[in-house]
Amino acid sequence: MTTTTTKKPKTGGEIDAYCTKCKLDLTHRIIAMVGDAVKKVECKTCNSHHLYRRPKTEREAAAARMQKRADDRKSVSPTGGTKAERLARAERAERELTSAWEHAIAGKPTAAFTAYRISLSFGQGDLIHHPKFGDGVVARVIDASKVEILFKDGPRTMAQGVTA
Repeated sequence: MTTTTTKKPKTGGEIDAYCTKCKLDLTHRIIAMVGDAVKKVECKTCNSHHLYRRPKTEREAAAARMQKRADDRKSVSPTGGTKAERLARAERAERELTSAWEHAIAGKPTAAFTAYRISLSFGQGDLIHHPKFGDGVVARVIDASKVEILFKDGPRTMAQGVTA
């Protein structure tokens, strides 16, 4: 078996290819090309003509590289950890937020909640009732015009102290 050189293949030249009749990687003569791509070859062992197929060893090596890349993408994400680990962290964070929200509003009477209005200013720990998001607690004051309120479905940044 002749090894493929690094020279550009050309019609009439030789190339290693998988022979569909012999079922082996063998030396073939190039009989047809389209542009720079080899299309049809003739086996120098059995003289059969067939479409060019890369040698099986090259195909297996390429398939192994592609599988390794796919496995690497599945197993480790850019953010770190496997997909299962990321999901577990997200679920744990969601449970912690829900727990913090429940702890903040537990046992508070309806009268303890202030109706949310954009014109009001709030402080950390204030209890808020929003017509769309429900009951919440001020987690932090971002600045004079923004506040982060923790609702049951998660934190939201809301406007405050806006005058008309």
